[in-house]
Amino acid sequence: MAGPVRFRRSTERWDEERVRRQLLAPLDDRFGARLTTPKIDVPQGYTARRLEMDNGDLALFAWTDRDAFWLGNTVTPEVLWRTDKETFDEAPFDIARWAQRELTYDLERQAPWLAAYEYVAWFFLPVLFSKDGRETTRAFFDRDAAGFPDATREDGLEFYERFLSTGVLDDHRYTMAAKLGTSERNEFNRMRATMGEFNAAKLLADAGIPFVPESERDSGHALDFAVETPGGERLVEVTRPMPPRDRNAGTAIAALRRTVDSKTRDQLAIHDDAVLFVDCTSFRDDEWNPIRAERPSLGYEPTVVFRCRPSGRCEGYRHGDVPLDLDDGIEWL
Repeated sequence: MAGPVRFRRSTERWDEERVRRQLLAPLDDRFGARLTTPKIDVPQGYTARRLEMDNGDLALFAWTDRDAFWLGNTVTPEVLWRTDKETFDEAPFDIARWAQRELTYDLERQAPWLAAYEYVAWFFLPVLFSKDGRETTRAFFDRDAAGFPDATREDGLEFYERFLSTGVLDDHRYTMAAKLGTSERNEFNRMRATMGEFNAAKLLADAGIPFVPESERDSGHALDFAVETPGGERLVEVTRPMPPRDRNAGTAIAALRRTVDSKTRDQLAIHDDAVLFVDCTSFRDDEWNPIRAERPSLGYEPTVVFRCRPSGRCEGYRHGDVPLDLDDGIEWL
């Protein structure tokens, strides 16, 4: 499975003739390809071309007499296989800005409804143009309202536009965007689970709790967040139950309990001091209301069970002694 798009940086000498011979020719033989002029002015001192494939793949290539940068969601030509990879943050600022503006130009024409949400489009650009995920990620935002049931795509996009525009996840863009996935299949249940981590990040941010996503542990596990508390660092793991309409769990409470029980047999069996966040955002009102009314006990503590709504409202309850001050981020039931 291909990951989010990243640059390949070459330190060899390039010119137009070599671009045609070693980049265009193999792609043309495989897919049918052509060289075109960039839509956005390239940085001073660089020459650049677009390589557009008949199957919809795209690559950008920019070079000077010192180095060159390739960015593509297609097969990488063999001449670039041993080059170093760089994210948008790692590449030179002027090249990264140009390439992102070039991709955004395409997104504005391919999915104007998505490009209208500038921060969502920018944040997820590495997967919106990934080799395997460019169709599925766009379909998720379009047809699944980014995981909100009984909501329009605009509802979902506006929710995440407001959150992402705060910049709280900017430093973790590739880590978090990649979680949405670059799968060729429309795995909406898995994508909804990923957005549960964004919802948990929003809850932590709204509560004013500093955090770092994807905390690697000596156990070999990576828990979703490490957070700072007055008592020191604590780990947070996030899970998102499938609603009962999508599984054989019988009731919403059964679905909730089964998901928590499953989680305790994995990471939480080793890291039993972590706080578990259970995101029930996929539950419709009729599925959430029994949980809201009963606030059922669970097989793990401390746990926070919550549900977000497109309006920005978040409500939930605690099970066990939760060592995090979340009052500013949630309405407790």
